[in-house]
Amino acid sequence: MTLGVEADLSQVDGKSQSGDGGVAHGARLVAFTDAVMADDEDALRRGRAALREVLSDAAFVDTCATIGNFNIVDRIADATGIPLDDLMLSMSAQVREDLDLARFGSSANTPGQRRRAAS
Repeated sequence: MTLGVEADLSQVDGKSQSGDGGVAHGARLVAFTDAVMADDEDALRRGRAALREVLSDAAFVDTCATIGNFNIVDRIADATGIPLDDLMLSMSAQVREDLDLARFGSSANTPGQRRRAAS
């Protein structure tokens, strides 16, 4: 919970694709992020148009910068095997469990994590 808003993490892990997950324009944000990560030009065009209908120019730029920044930082951390520090480890425990992040190979970089077998 941040800013007094409870977000539904099932919106970002592929388990649910309905509603906004407690985040303003959440469904549009997830669709746009998925399109960026999938490198799907048609989906990207649709996602961009849908967000431009509801976000200011500054908010749209912030959204794009957040997606790009997370993508690069996450790739660097995975490639170099940077583990979570103790504070982030404890603060993120519930989120990591809710999103079942142990299913990803890079979870081996998290102390005490075991990659679970893919189902």
